[in-house]
Amino acid sequence: MIRIDPHVSNFFRVQLGLELAYYVDGGLRPTLLSCSDSYVDVIRTGFEEMVADDSFGPAEYERLTDIEFPDRESLKAYLRAMYAYLFEDAPQQPMPPG
Repeated sequence: MIRIDPHVSNFFRVQLGLELAYYVDGGLRPTLLSCSDSYVDVIRTGFEEMVADDSFGPAEYERLTDIEFPDRESLKAYLRAMYAYLFEDAPQQPMPPG
């Protein structure tokens, strides 16, 4: 099990938690990128670790965000899509499952 950096936990809890995750107006990327480079790097690394770690699954994500995913594959696909949106200029912020 990965140890999630407190900054990453807070980012997920606040920005990708139940209250804001479904608000996909395109403002999340500029908000994140307006932060310090070191903070952005911590968040990027946190995403990479979550995607790479096979022990990080829906239960762990739900503890962070209060959002349920039906299975590990759909969670990993969402995290990869969110990573692409935040760090690789994907055009659309992904929506978590409804």
